[in-house]
Amino acid sequence: MKLTIERSALLKSLGHIQSVVEKRNTIPILSNVLLECGAGQLNMAATDLDLAISEAVTAETTLPGGITAPAHTLYDIVRKLPDGAEVELAYDEDSQRLSIRAGRSRFTLSCLPREDFPVMSEGDLPHVFDVSAANLKRLIDKTRFAVSTEETRYYLNGIYLHTAEDDDGGAVLRGVATDGHRLARFDMEQPEGSGGMPGVIVPRKAVGELRKLMDEFEGDVKVSLSETKIRFTFADIVLTSKLIDGTFPDYSRVIPEGNDKVMEIDSKQFAEAVDRVSTISTEKTRSIKLSLSDGNLKLSVNSPDQGTAKEEVAASYSADDMEIGFNSRYLLDILSQIEGDVAQLVLADSTAPTILKDLTDDGALYVLMPMRV
Repeated sequence: MKLTIERSALLKSLGHIQSVVEKRNTIPILSNVLLECGAGQLNMAATDLDLAISEAVTAETTLPGGITAPAHTLYDIVRKLPDGAEVELAYDEDSQRLSIRAGRSRFTLSCLPREDFPVMSEGDLPHVFDVSAANLKRLIDKTRFAVSTEETRYYLNGIYLHTAEDDDGGAVLRGVATDGHRLARFDMEQPEGSGGMPGVIVPRKAVGELRKLMDEFEGDVKVSLSETKIRFTFADIVLTSKLIDGTFPDYSRVIPEGNDKVMEIDSKQFAEAVDRVSTISTEKTRSIKLSLSDGNLKLSVNSPDQGTAKEEVAASYSADDMEIGFNSRYLLDILSQIEGDVAQLVLADSTAPTILKDLTDDGALYVLMPMRV
């Protein structure tokens, strides 16, 4: 195998590929990136057995072939090479090493045979549809902060992607995430071809890698899925992931329907006030108390160790006075996703879940569980 490639093109693709590779691996081959060249391009791939990524990049091929090399080391080498350099990659079968040349720099890396590289069997992916990168990015951003990190409830460790009916009876593609303390739901218009797809739970790591790739891409993403696997195809990149094998809970039961107290408030001012007052809250509970009265919201924290904090913010509220406590971190996570000027809170009492909405975004809905303060 021998090829020449521009450093910036190689670095960009290796950045995508090495991100999937775990830093610590008990199986040596999983620390490696698969390199295969031929027909004027270099194909690279990596996997952790649950998630696989492949990407093709243009390269000048002198001798077709393939090998696997340590992903993070190769990425670090290319990252430190001078900008604009031409990089030569050549594998010597006798020494079983990959040589990397650029200008006056020379490196050699130990390799493992490409035959040992595991291939994720995808099987049949019968449900195929296109979704715009912008919509997919919004769905991820509006929901992933609520994905649970608690491994015991593994079925909450991802975004639940499924088709549903919205409040007006329209067909939507919906993403939902919850960790038991808060819930985030986002609807987009149902893409053509997605009707009849099974509800699937896309794992947290796959969501994170997909979101990173979305920053560099505009256009449509092809989504192909079955009940066990999902594949995202765009540009020259293919990201394939196993799905979480579990049943996502009936989230609709968590969304309250009888809340009758409505508060509307400047979302930016509210978020800044929560952030300031929560400076005093303890690291463990991060609790903050909201006291609602006619046209006014009072935020307060009382910490035995740190001290007290209070702030008042004007708000549109005319129902009965009430007090309710929240985890300030969870509240800020939701407020950071509200793009409009006004945040709407729909409350019932101090023990019932509260609904938060962005008045400029009909597709997004959040639910936050209260806490005792």
